[in-house]
Amino acid sequence: MAQERFVIVGGDAAGMSAAGQTRNLQPDAEIVVYEKSGYSSYSACGIPYYVAGMVDSSSRLVVRSPEEFKKRQNIDVRIRHEVLSIDPGAGKVLVRDLESDREFFDFFGKLLLATGASPFIPPIEGADAKGIFSLGPLESGIAARAYVDEYHPKHAVVIGGGYIGLEMAEAFGCVRDLKVTLVDRSPQIMTTFDPDMAEHIAEAIRGIGTEIRLGEELRGFESKNGRVSAVITDKGTIPADVVVMGLGVRPNSKLAEEAGIALSVRNAVAVDKTMRTSHPAVWAAGDCAATVHLMTGQPFWVALGTVANKMGRVAGIVMGGGEASFPGVVGTAMSKHCGSEVARTGFSEKEAKDLGLAYRTASVKSITRAGYYPGVEPMHVKLLGEEGSGRLLGGQIVGGQGAAKRVDILATAIQGKMTVQNLVDLDLGYAPPFSMAWDPVQVAGRELLKKIR
Repeated sequence: MAQERFVIVGGDAAGMSAAGQTRNLQPDAEIVVYEKSGYSSYSACGIPYYVAGMVDSSSRLVVRSPEEFKKRQNIDVRIRHEVLSIDPGAGKVLVRDLESDREFFDFFGKLLLATGASPFIPPIEGADAKGIFSLGPLESGIAARAYVDEYHPKHAVVIGGGYIGLEMAEAFGCVRDLKVTLVDRSPQIMTTFDPDMAEHIAEAIRGIGTEIRLGEELRGFESKNGRVSAVITDKGTIPADVVVMGLGVRPNSKLAEEAGIALSVRNAVAVDKTMRTSHPAVWAAGDCAATVHLMTGQPFWVALGTVANKMGRVAGIVMGGGEASFPGVVGTAMSKHCGSEVARTGFSEKEAKDLGLAYRTASVKSITRAGYYPGVEPMHVKLLGEEGSGRLLGGQIVGGQGAAKRVDILATAIQGKMTVQNLVDLDLGYAPPFSMAWDPVQVAGRELLKKIR
């Protein structure tokens, strides 16, 4: 009996997680992975730290090369191969070898789309000048690092105040010691946070010398000798020797859409809990696929490496004949800028209002460890709780070293459908180097209890 042939489009987090799981269940099957870039299984989340120079070699971001996949698991990973179209009915894909420009068809019994997401790049005049970067594949990070190393810029402009914007402002300002200007058209940075918590983040960023220009929209670029020299906004011109566009990402769902596969929120590929799409022979996982928000039960989309790995694992098991499911997410994310850590999970106030929830909030300023212990730093915690039920709805944290990972306490509580009282009652660990006797998230919980009872 002939073994089934598995084709995977995309060789990073979701795709390679799936390939490994399928191989465990199907030791003799053919598994082929097509990856458009020149690298497989790399840490995209580490790119800002490579650009900063904190990671000395790009090879350290590569978890496993195509040669290693072939040797260890007999998985055929073909880098620099772009899948141009898929035909689920015929069970075939059209592939272009980007090195030879040769096109050919390949055939599959089961197909996984793990095509990821791409940076959003608006059609802006002058954006083709050297020194303007949008971080996506590992090659983009390598190019940005090489440019900074070669031209030694003095002034960096980061467009966009989200997670990538924060991390690249840190890379240029705190590590590379450049003058940094961060521009965002929104009235606040980090729009997934409430405005009051975003202001704490902005204060910390300004405190280390980064200029923040809010409510300012990108209009174009100026260049000199082919290299970027300035950023043009609706409020003026900002000198710039290097620019990073951090305007968010969009799911790469074009292959699915053109094949008639159903899409979901934000045009991400619609999948069920086993990652199967609307076509029974096609799965999708990672940044190209939608998921479910566990607090609403509604479709949700988020581009995170943790989610991509979990989705890929489920897809690979199910494709290989096993049983697995991915339940969804509660919107947990974190980042840092120099000495300041930020994290959030669950609903923000805007999200709670949009859902018509009756809620109350509590915010506290606390410290990351016992006040007498060396290295203590300030920490702000904000919680949302539902009136009546007392259910914990969300949490946001801004603070010094050791602050951000406390969001995992809140994420666990929310996913476990715990109340604010349950949070306060948790038996959390304590020692002076790590916390006060009452952890800051529980201090915030006690304040919130006073309002929702």
